[in-house]
Amino acid sequence: MTKMTFASHPFLLGFEQLDRLVERTVKSGNDGYPPYNIEQSAADAYRITLAVAGFAEDDLSITLEDRQLSVRGRQADDSEGRVFLHRGIAARQFQRTFVLADGVEVAAASMENGLLFVDLKQTAPDSVVKTIKITRG
Repeated sequence: MTKMTFASHPFLLGFEQLDRLVERTVKSGNDGYPPYNIEQSAADAYRITLAVAGFAEDDLSITLEDRQLSVRGRQADDSEGRVFLHRGIAARQFQRTFVLADGVEVAAASMENGLLFVDLKQTAPDSVVKTIKITRG
């Protein structure tokens, strides 16, 4: 049986990249850690807020590759010589990914009170009307 995708519809030409983008988003398998919010802060701006309590700025990295925004966190293990009677504060590494649309760029990133803010800005697409000339055989 052949796998049917929306990009295989005969009227949707050139949408294979969008189909791959959807597949990649589904496979990202984010497990819910760290929790995050996405809000629209203006008509053309968004803010992603991640709760990264316990992580220092040096423990975090933000990368943008092929329209995929990745936020990674890795804490150094400082538990050597310490005896925990209970360890309930998560100190695990994470990777949270977001797929950005064309024209959405990272404007800034900041951290305050255990929250990491990633501000996104959407640029207006160029609206171009093109007339196609018909040539003879």
